[in-house]
Amino acid sequence: MNQWPSACYDASCRKCGRLARFLDEVKAEHADYFCKPVPPFGAAGAELLVIGLAPGKHGANATGRPFTGDHAGRLLYKALFAFGFASRPISVSADDGLTLANCRITNAVKCLPPQNKPLGSEEKNCNPFLQKEISGPGVRILLALGLLAHRAVLRALGVKPGDYPFGHNTWHELDNGMMLVNSYHCSRYNTQTRRLTEAMFFEVFEGIAQKLEESPCDRPL
Repeated sequence: MNQWPSACYDASCRKCGRLARFLDEVKAEHADYFCKPVPPFGAAGAELLVIGLAPGKHGANATGRPFTGDHAGRLLYKALFAFGFASRPISVSADDGLTLANCRITNAVKCLPPQNKPLGSEEKNCNPFLQKEISGPGVRILLALGLLAHRAVLRALGVKPGDYPFGHNTWHELDNGMMLVNSYHCSRYNTQTRRLTEAMFFEVFEGIAQKLEESPCDRPL
Protein backbone atom coordinates (compact mmCIF):
# COMPACT_ATOMS: atom_id res chain seq x y z
CA MET A 1 0.00 0.00 0.00
CA ASN A 2 1.49 3.35 -1.02
CA GLN A 3 0.69 6.23 1.27
CA TRP A 4 2.42 8.74 3.52
CA PRO A 5 1.77 10.31 6.93
CA SER A 6 -0.20 13.53 6.48
CA ALA A 7 2.26 15.38 8.73
CA CYS A 8 4.99 14.77 6.12
CA TYR A 9 3.29 16.73 3.38
CA ASP A 10 1.09 19.81 2.82
CA ALA A 11 -0.40 20.05 -0.68
CA SER A 12 -1.41 23.67 -0.11
CA CYS A 13 1.91 24.91 1.31
CA ARG A 14 3.09 28.23 -0.19
CA LYS A 15 5.43 29.27 2.60
CA CYS A 16 8.33 29.91 0.22
CA GLY A 17 7.24 32.87 -1.91
CA ARG A 18 9.88 32.37 -4.59
CA LEU A 19 8.94 28.73 -5.08
CA ALA A 20 5.21 29.46 -5.06
CA ARG A 21 5.61 32.12 -7.74
CA PHE A 22 7.79 29.84 -9.84
CA LEU A 23 5.22 27.03 -9.65
CA ASP A 24 2.57 29.45 -10.85
CA GLU A 25 4.77 30.47 -13.77
CA VAL A 26 5.45 26.87 -14.79
CA LYS A 27 1.76 25.99 -14.46
CA ALA A 28 0.92 28.85 -16.83
CA GLU A 29 3.33 27.36 -19.38
CA HIS A 30 2.35 23.73 -18.78
CA ALA A 31 -1.29 23.50 -17.73
CA ASP A 32 -1.17 19.70 -17.44
CA TYR A 33 1.78 19.67 -14.99
CA PHE A 34 1.30 18.83 -11.30
CA CYS A 35 2.99 22.08 -10.14
CA LYS A 36 2.40 21.63 -6.41
CA PRO A 37 4.48 20.34 -3.52
CA VAL A 38 5.29 16.77 -4.54
CA PRO A 39 4.23 14.19 -1.93
CA PRO A 40 6.45 11.37 -0.73
CA PHE A 41 5.85 8.05 -2.46
CA GLY A 42 6.05 4.55 -1.06
CA ALA A 43 5.08 2.11 1.63
CA ALA A 44 3.92 3.38 5.00
CA GLY A 45 6.21 2.03 7.71
CA ALA A 46 9.01 1.32 5.21
CA GLU A 47 12.48 0.64 6.59
CA LEU A 48 14.27 2.43 3.75
CA LEU A 49 13.74 6.15 3.20
CA VAL A 50 15.37 7.59 0.06
CA ILE A 51 15.89 11.37 0.14
CA GLY A 52 16.50 13.44 -2.97
CA LEU A 53 16.94 17.19 -3.24
CA ALA A 54 13.88 18.62 -5.02
CA PRO A 55 11.44 17.83 -7.86
CA GLY A 56 12.66 18.22 -11.44
CA LYS A 57 10.74 20.60 -13.69
CA HIS A 58 9.74 18.02 -16.30
CA GLY A 59 9.90 15.05 -13.93
CA ALA A 60 8.34 14.98 -10.47
CA ASN A 61 6.94 18.49 -10.84
CA ALA A 62 5.12 17.35 -13.97
CA THR A 63 3.98 13.91 -12.79
CA GLY A 64 3.44 14.43 -9.07
CA ARG A 65 5.66 11.50 -8.05
CA PRO A 66 9.30 11.77 -6.89
CA PHE A 67 11.91 10.86 -9.53
CA THR A 68 9.27 10.09 -12.13
CA GLY A 69 9.47 11.19 -15.75
CA ASP A 70 13.07 12.39 -15.82
CA HIS A 71 16.60 11.07 -16.27
CA ALA A 72 17.45 10.72 -12.57
CA GLY A 73 14.48 8.45 -11.98
CA ARG A 74 15.58 5.96 -14.62
CA LEU A 75 18.56 4.79 -12.62
CA LEU A 76 16.84 5.06 -9.24
CA TYR A 77 13.83 2.91 -10.11
CA LYS A 78 16.02 0.46 -12.03
CA ALA A 79 18.05 -0.06 -8.87
CA LEU A 80 14.98 -0.26 -6.64
CA PHE A 81 13.50 -2.93 -8.90
CA ALA A 82 16.75 -4.88 -9.07
CA PHE A 83 16.86 -5.22 -5.28
CA GLY A 84 13.17 -5.89 -4.67
CA PHE A 85 12.04 -2.44 -3.53
CA ALA A 86 9.94 -1.60 -6.63
CA SER A 87 7.41 -3.60 -8.63
CA ARG A 88 8.70 -2.21 -11.94
CA PRO A 89 12.03 -0.87 -13.22
CA ILE A 90 10.54 2.24 -14.84
CA SER A 91 8.36 4.94 -13.27
CA VAL A 92 6.33 6.73 -15.92
CA SER A 93 3.48 8.49 -14.13
CA ALA A 94 1.81 8.69 -10.74
CA ASP A 95 -0.94 6.32 -11.89
CA ASP A 96 1.15 3.72 -13.77
CA GLY A 97 0.57 1.02 -11.13
CA LEU A 98 4.14 0.94 -9.84
CA THR A 99 4.41 0.26 -6.11
CA LEU A 100 7.27 0.24 -3.65
CA ALA A 101 7.95 -2.43 -1.03
CA ASN A 102 9.66 -1.55 2.26
CA CYS A 103 10.80 1.74 0.72
CA ARG A 104 9.63 5.33 0.54
CA ILE A 105 11.02 8.17 -1.59
CA THR A 106 10.88 11.84 -0.68
CA ASN A 107 12.70 15.12 -1.31
CA ALA A 108 14.36 17.56 1.05
CA VAL A 109 12.45 20.35 -0.72
CA LYS A 110 8.98 19.40 -1.93
CA CYS A 111 8.56 22.19 -4.54
CA LEU A 112 10.33 22.78 -7.84
CA PRO A 113 13.10 25.39 -7.44
CA PRO A 114 14.34 27.63 -10.25
CA GLN A 115 17.39 26.10 -11.97
CA ASN A 116 17.05 23.08 -9.65
CA LYS A 117 18.69 25.10 -6.87
CA PRO A 118 16.66 25.68 -3.71
CA LEU A 119 17.79 28.39 -1.32
CA GLY A 120 18.96 27.51 2.14
CA SER A 121 15.91 29.24 3.60
CA GLU A 122 13.62 27.10 1.43
CA GLU A 123 15.28 23.88 2.55
CA LYS A 124 14.94 25.09 6.13
CA ASN A 125 11.23 25.85 5.67
CA CYS A 126 10.63 22.35 4.32
CA ASN A 127 12.80 20.56 6.86
CA PRO A 128 10.05 19.96 9.46
CA PHE A 129 8.30 17.68 6.94
CA LEU A 130 11.49 15.66 6.57
CA GLN A 131 11.92 15.53 10.34
CA LYS A 132 8.49 13.95 10.74
CA GLU A 133 9.11 11.50 7.96
CA ILE A 134 12.45 10.37 9.37
CA SER A 135 10.87 9.87 12.78
CA GLY A 136 8.00 7.85 11.32
CA PRO A 137 7.45 4.22 12.29
CA GLY A 138 9.69 1.61 10.73
CA VAL A 139 12.44 3.81 9.28
CA ARG A 140 15.87 2.22 9.76
CA ILE A 141 18.03 3.29 6.81
CA LEU A 142 18.22 6.79 5.34
CA LEU A 143 19.69 7.03 1.83
CA ALA A 144 20.68 10.62 1.00
CA LEU A 145 21.18 11.26 -2.71
CA GLY A 146 23.73 14.04 -2.97
CA LEU A 147 25.41 16.44 -0.58
CA LEU A 148 22.46 18.82 -0.20
CA ALA A 149 20.07 16.01 0.69
CA HIS A 150 22.70 14.72 3.13
CA ARG A 151 22.85 18.13 4.81
CA ALA A 152 19.05 18.34 4.98
CA VAL A 153 18.93 14.96 6.73
CA LEU A 154 21.53 16.10 9.27
CA ARG A 155 19.51 19.28 9.89
CA ALA A 156 16.40 17.18 10.44
CA LEU A 157 18.29 15.00 12.90
CA GLY A 158 19.77 18.00 14.70
CA VAL A 159 23.36 16.80 14.42
CA LYS A 160 26.57 18.53 13.38
CA PRO A 161 27.49 18.12 9.68
CA GLY A 162 31.15 17.71 10.59
CA ASP A 163 30.39 14.56 12.55
CA TYR A 164 29.01 12.80 9.46
CA PRO A 165 30.99 13.74 6.32
CA PHE A 166 29.48 13.07 2.91
CA GLY A 167 31.04 10.49 0.61
CA HIS A 168 29.71 8.09 -1.97
CA ASN A 169 28.67 4.77 -0.40
CA THR A 170 29.64 6.09 3.01
CA TRP A 171 27.71 4.65 5.95
CA HIS A 172 27.09 6.44 9.24
CA GLU A 173 25.63 4.81 12.35
CA LEU A 174 23.47 7.41 14.07
CA ASP A 175 22.83 7.82 17.78
CA ASN A 176 19.14 7.03 17.25
CA GLY A 177 20.00 3.58 15.88
CA MET A 178 19.40 4.43 12.22
CA MET A 179 21.95 4.16 9.45
CA LEU A 180 22.62 7.11 7.14
CA VAL A 181 23.94 6.07 3.72
CA ASN A 182 25.30 8.53 1.18
CA SER A 183 25.34 8.29 -2.60
CA TYR A 184 26.15 10.68 -5.37
CA HIS A 185 22.89 11.92 -6.86
CA CYS A 186 21.66 9.92 -9.85
CA SER A 187 21.40 13.07 -11.96
CA ARG A 188 22.00 13.26 -15.70
CA TYR A 189 25.19 15.24 -15.11
CA ASN A 190 26.66 12.72 -12.68
CA THR A 191 25.84 9.71 -14.83
CA GLN A 192 26.96 11.25 -18.10
CA THR A 193 30.27 12.38 -16.62
CA ARG A 194 30.68 8.93 -15.05
CA ARG A 195 31.01 10.39 -11.60
CA LEU A 196 28.28 7.91 -10.80
CA THR A 197 28.04 4.66 -12.75
CA GLU A 198 25.27 2.09 -12.63
CA ALA A 199 27.62 -0.33 -10.92
CA MET A 200 28.47 2.23 -8.23
CA PHE A 201 24.79 2.97 -7.61
CA PHE A 202 23.83 -0.69 -7.51
CA GLU A 203 26.60 -1.32 -4.99
CA VAL A 204 24.91 1.12 -2.61
CA PHE A 205 21.59 -0.72 -2.88
CA GLU A 206 23.26 -4.08 -2.55
CA GLY A 207 24.66 -2.98 0.79
CA ILE A 208 21.27 -1.69 1.91
CA ALA A 209 19.50 -4.91 0.92
CA GLN A 210 22.11 -6.98 2.74
CA LYS A 211 21.81 -4.85 5.86
CA LEU A 212 18.04 -5.27 5.96
CA GLU A 213 18.35 -9.03 5.44
CA GLU A 214 20.93 -9.37 8.22
CA SER A 215 18.58 -7.89 10.81
CA PRO A 216 15.02 -8.29 9.51
CA CYS A 217 11.99 -7.00 11.33
CA ASP A 218 8.29 -7.01 10.57
CA ARG A 219 7.94 -5.70 7.03
CA PRO A 220 5.00 -3.63 5.72
CA LEU A 221 2.74 -5.25 3.20
